[in-house]
Amino acid sequence: MLQSPSASGPIRPPDTRLMRVALVGLPLACARLRAEVAGTFEVVGAFADLASARAAAPDADAFLIAADTHRTRAAETGRISDALDDLIEPLTERETQVLELLAEGLSNKGIAARLGISDQTVKFHVASICGKLDAHNRTEAVRRAVRHGLITL
Repeated sequence: MLQSPSASGPIRPPDTRLMRVALVGLPLACARLRAEVAGTFEVVGAFADLASARAAAPDADAFLIAADTHRTRAAETGRISDALDDLIEPLTERETQVLELLAEGLSNKGIAARLGISDQTVKFHVASICGKLDAHNRTEAVRRAVRHGLITL
């Protein structure tokens, strides 16, 4: 991203638009996620669950699931589980492809080139995968996916 000496922020080409996302999860988790994606995605709303997010039909390109939603809900109900049956939504075919390439050690740019998509889209998929697998980073996401049989190395 280019910096202008006279401007206080990054310069974006006029036709570039940030991906618009709706956050899904508990308020504290959404607040953390909002802070993490600032400048990368434009957040258009936050919702307690995926059903209410879909019902509200926000003007969003995608939904981002807050990473600690699963752990927090399990703790609130007294049922702590590391099983993936608690996933709000299963991984999509594209997310599985991205996860397999993450497991190969490719960077976001490498994954983008291999799949013919933008690095911004790869970032979105990685964030979504981490949210769905309750992982705090890409390495943990791969570890959890392997442990639960979602991908093989």
